[in-house]
Amino acid sequence: MGAGKTTAGRLLAEKLGWHFVDLDDAFYQIHGYTTGDYIRQFGIEDFRKKEKYVVEDLAELPYEHVIYATGGGYPCWEDNMDCLLELGTSIYLRWPAEHLAKRLSLTDLSTRPVLEGQTEEELLDFIQTQLAERDPIYSRANHVLEIDHCDEQSDERIAEKLYTWIQTNRK
Repeated sequence: MGAGKTTAGRLLAEKLGWHFVDLDDAFYQIHGYTTGDYIRQFGIEDFRKKEKYVVEDLAELPYEHVIYATGGGYPCWEDNMDCLLELGTSIYLRWPAEHLAKRLSLTDLSTRPVLEGQTEEELLDFIQTQLAERDPIYSRANHVLEIDHCDEQSDERIAEKLYTWIQTNRK
């Protein structure tokens, strides 16, 4: 959460002339609920099952070049990371927990059920715990981009670095 997957992904897709799909937006279009509202009403387990079906449906779209922004928890449920690696190139935006907490504290936490109502200290503790649990899964990505600087241009820099990486590594 808060890594810039959606913002940097959109910028990157625009730069490459590719399609961009945000999994949360696709979930809303298919199910009629925001991810936060769905989780509040039906729980995280049911949400993860439905989220997986959304990705499977999206994988059937006839796009040759598309960038998907998944939710932060998506790769960690069942065999989802394996599925991502089979579908294409997976990229992990690795941020220090302090930077993610800073970025998230500037957003409306009420849209994120797992963060709603947390103090800054609780937010940082939550992120540190999540990263410790998830990093081994995220690190299986085809490419890990280390993010070490957090400011208003972070998403643009991420998109630029990924653009350069894609152009260099195109087959």
